[in-house]
Amino acid sequence: MQKSFDERFDHRIALPSIVGVSAVAIAFLFWLIYFRGPNTAGNAAWVTLLPALNASLNATSAVLLGLGFRAIKRGQQALHSKLMMSAFGSSALFLVSYIVYHSLHGDTKFLAQGLIRPIYFFTLISHIVLSIVALPLVFLAFYFALTGKFEIHKKVTRFTYPLWMYVSVTGVLIFVLLKVFNGAA
Repeated sequence: MQKSFDERFDHRIALPSIVGVSAVAIAFLFWLIYFRGPNTAGNAAWVTLLPALNASLNATSAVLLGLGFRAIKRGQQALHSKLMMSAFGSSALFLVSYIVYHSLHGDTKFLAQGLIRPIYFFTLISHIVLSIVALPLVFLAFYFALTGKFEIHKKVTRFTYPLWMYVSVTGVLIFVLLKVFNGAA
């Protein structure tokens, strides 16, 4: 007899693992962006296309999240599951592309002055802080859904959904602000 997903995973191992993987991912991103210098391949033409791809993946995630939210409110669990897995996939692809971009290009400085500067930095800082909070919550939400713990899943997603949506939308906004006010992203 085959064991269910829930029977194969021990919550006492899975939950600390989620927190640990999230912490390692966040630490790696901080190191990559703020402490490691850019690679000389960062000037390749294809690398300059990655910020637009990243914004597109964030926008896709936001749309899929919204559609997934609507589907569950309508009682369409199967559609909700597919949409949320797609949003997760889009966000995962974003993360891979983001890591590639920052490993090759390094950090992008915001050069604009005036009122837009504090608006940009508020958006960027809130985006970063909330993405740090959202990452383990997204993993937890998926873990509880996949293990059939739907009551806990529902409680976790009350916080996860708005954070994930905010991070996805502000990711697009950051790209737009860099494009409009820096002339490049």
